[in-house]
Amino acid sequence: MDISMILKPEAVRVLSSASSKKRLMHELGDISESAYGLPAARAVEALLEREALGPTGVGNGVALPHARLDGLGEVVGALILLERPIDFDAVDRQPVDLAFALFAPLEAGVEHLKALALVSRTLRDSDLCAKLRANPDAGTIYTILTEAQRSIAA
Repeated sequence: MDISMILKPEAVRVLSSASSKKRLMHELGDISESAYGLPAARAVEALLEREALGPTGVGNGVALPHARLDGLGEVVGALILLERPIDFDAVDRQPVDLAFALFAPLEAGVEHLKALALVSRTLRDSDLCAKLRANPDAGTIYTILTEAQRSIAA
């Protein structure tokens, strides 16, 4: 599995800001609807339900919100780079500016975990995150992310 299998170029966005964690989740829901046809309201509700179980801010300015949705055929992702970080209740208490959301089918146990591990491993690379942050263009971010992940796998 590689990131290009779960993330479409049109599911990457750069936003100047989001006013809150909830607003960021709504943006991720809107992306999932436009890129994958997922109902935005269901996607947001699922992300917020999962977030209520514990924050998905993993540290170093990165959040990995994720949720399972009924009727989804495969694991898909959406990525937002915020020009101004927001409080996300991250484990290191640092604000978040990179949010990679994953949406998985209800029955996709192993595939969901593999995708989450892949994204987590990829975004743990501080040099890669610095490159993403230094290139506030969605197309460039997609290219950097997918190329970097391919070189990690090689």
